[in-house]
Amino acid sequence: MTELRKRGGGGADPDSADNISDKEADGDDRLGLAGDAEGECDGDSKADTPDYPLSTADTDNTPECLNKALEGLPPRWKNYWIRGVLSLAMISGFFLIIYMGPIALILVVMSVQIKCFQEIITIGYRVYHSYDLPWFRTLSWYFLICVNYFFYGETVADYFGALVQREEPLQFLARYHRFISFALYLAGFCMFVLSLVKKHYRLQFYMFAWTHVTLLIVVTQSHLVIQNLFEGMIWFIVPISIVICNDIMAYLFGFFFGRTPLIKLSPKKTWEGFIGGFFATVVFGFILAYLLSQFQCFVCPVGFNSESNSFTVECEPSDIFVMQEYTLPTVLQNTLTWKTVNLYPFAIHSIFLSSFGSLIGPFGGFFASGFKRAFKIKDFANTIPGHGGIMDRFDCQYLMATFTHVYIASFVRGPNPSKVLQQLLLLQPEQQLGIFHTLQSHLRDKGILPPAAVQAE
Repeated sequence: MTELRKRGGGGADPDSADNISDKEADGDDRLGLAGDAEGECDGDSKADTPDYPLSTADTDNTPECLNKALEGLPPRWKNYWIRGVLSLAMISGFFLIIYMGPIALILVVMSVQIKCFQEIITIGYRVYHSYDLPWFRTLSWYFLICVNYFFYGETVADYFGALVQREEPLQFLARYHRFISFALYLAGFCMFVLSLVKKHYRLQFYMFAWTHVTLLIVVTQSHLVIQNLFEGMIWFIVPISIVICNDIMAYLFGFFFGRTPLIKLSPKKTWEGFIGGFFATVVFGFILAYLLSQFQCFVCPVGFNSESNSFTVECEPSDIFVMQEYTLPTVLQNTLTWKTVNLYPFAIHSIFLSSFGSLIGPFGGFFASGFKRAFKIKDFANTIPGHGGIMDRFDCQYLMATFTHVYIASFVRGPNPSKVLQQLLLLQPEQQLGIFHTLQSHLRDKGILPPAAVQAE
């Protein structure tokens, strides 16, 4: 690392110096990217550790009033109360944002996305900045803007077709949206190529890949969160609440009953917490799904009313949000003395969501733990006392959002009449008329509409 920073100075042969510098700059261990031994920090060689601090996350930013109230407690219990108080504050804020409606939720998702991106990019920037190479941070934020422009433009075209049809500038942007998005990305790509510096090519490509993987993990999955929201607020609230519940219950079971380590990447995780969190989360998800299924404002897809220029959540609830009678298996009939039970189908779907959030969702956290251990940092940032950075709280949420989106598309979603209508409104009048005649003929063949002769009479 020290030799690399000398930038190949000295009286050696230039070509030879270039080759040596290139090899040193290209070494994974110079970036702290080499894998650790079995995930143990103590087993890492010092060559894998950057010789400058990557994070200030270990600094204590707990509010002074909370520190004074908890002074005298053992560190374990002090951390327990700090995490508990801050968790209650965040949950209260979550309920407040839900009350404020879809726009507030979309803005919060965007804010969280930007903060998570900043936390991950900052780690890479501290590695990259030590070589005084240009444009890494600038290009990273530029690509973030480009990708957000693409995804949110797609969302506007899909869900706000009536508004797009009404505004001529939006019609132009919607029609050429993908071309504009590609042109913007291409400009950033060319800027990256022009920024390449001799002797540090591989390092710069590392950071280029770093930025794009961060965009894939954070921005793409944030977009899926918003897609879930438009399917109905229940698809936003329940998955997020499941992850929050699992995080809390696994922590509580592990805190009071934990004895058996679960995984080396997270030494504080225990089997007792993992199993206890699973059962508690399934019960919680089932109850929450049952309660929310009763309210139209949660189950209806979020739409846009072009007349009032506002979001609406009014509809005839789909079948999965209508109470249905189910016959219990014979074993349960003998045990409970019930033959049937009335349930919302969505409550059954919630069992699968809760199972994923409890059994597979934590692997998002283990992935983040491995990433942090690779760079010898405790947390991504120190934004939330006792919790770390925003990314530390949302590492499992992004994985859960992706699963929810795939689950909806695979097992729940049917044709969406409002989206079909919006697509029809974008067509030319003669195309709309052709579709009208085709649909009319199809409905007559099925006997839904009377024959043309009868209709004429």
